[in-house]
Amino acid sequence: MLKKISFGVLIASALLFAETKAQIEKLIGNMFIVGFEGQKIDSNSQIIKDIQKYNLAGVILFSKNIESPKQLKNLTNKLHSSKDKLLIAIDQEGGKVQRLSPKNGFRAYSSATTVAQNGKVGQYNTMAKELHSMGINFNLAPVVDLALNPKNRVIVGLKRSFGSDPKNATNYASSFIKSMNRYSVLTSIKHFPGHGSSLGDTHKGFVDVTNDWKYKELEPYQELIESGMVDSVMVAHVYNKKIDAQYPASLSNKTINGLLRSQLGYNGVVISDDLQMRAISQHYTLQNTIKLAINSGMDILLFCNQLNPKQRVSTQTLIDTTYALLQNKEISLEQIKQANQRINQLKSKI
Repeated sequence: MLKKISFGVLIASALLFAETKAQIEKLIGNMFIVGFEGQKIDSNSQIIKDIQKYNLAGVILFSKNIESPKQLKNLTNKLHSSKDKLLIAIDQEGGKVQRLSPKNGFRAYSSATTVAQNGKVGQYNTMAKELHSMGINFNLAPVVDLALNPKNRVIVGLKRSFGSDPKNATNYASSFIKSMNRYSVLTSIKHFPGHGSSLGDTHKGFVDVTNDWKYKELEPYQELIESGMVDSVMVAHVYNKKIDAQYPASLSNKTINGLLRSQLGYNGVVISDDLQMRAISQHYTLQNTIKLAINSGMDILLFCNQLNPKQRVSTQTLIDTTYALLQNKEISLEQIKQANQRINQLKSKI
């Protein structure tokens, strides 16, 4: 006998496959922010074609894309004209990490450590105003990592931390976020679940924080999430056996869907750190990286195309790889749509 199939099940199945390939590719594209080459672009530039064809969530700018205020404004104007609500992201923390700097005609900003020492948070209003005037609407900052390991080079050594006290880190991060939001610049607190206790650098390879990581590193995230101030959370590539004995944080379902979403109650956008950093690229194929990231609960996958020219990956490759995973049922369309809902909600703020 034929099994009875309810009308509701048939309708649900039909809806699941109602989207065309092009429509699904646009949903996939809305989960990626990518880096690109060049300081000048036009309608024939590959990045413009990729934004329009694949509905990219956004792009990320580095010093290589920036020559002067006039050049940058022209660049972002052309990027924005290619798509409504395009995220133009940058790392603008102050101190050693500022893509807009005196080297390319912009102001100098103090590091987080210096701000915590002198209490001068007013610079963040100036920074936000400058970013907004340049057409940049997504600042991948502030750092809320705690300065727990004096031998840490990538956070403590570069003075990117507001200090070792979770309350101070939360307070200064709050000031940073308020200033950015005042000028319609979104933010991303980082690097979840904590990079300040690490010894290694995830740009260069595998980093295990298991023995040094402290639960108090979660406190700034908890406080900021509960305050409703968080636009997005950036997840680090650190490996922490206390949370997940198998995967680094950025590829870990236990870390993102478990710790961040279920335990800390965060329902907003989660973005990866650059998935081409060696902590990931040396240990996972592109296919596995994308599969694990999406299955972990990641919404925006960041591919900076910045660290190694040989590592550059085209947008088409990212989309094709993700689409193949979907066809093979290694990821689901429901996950992609859920991520799109969060991302579109985030974009509604700009």
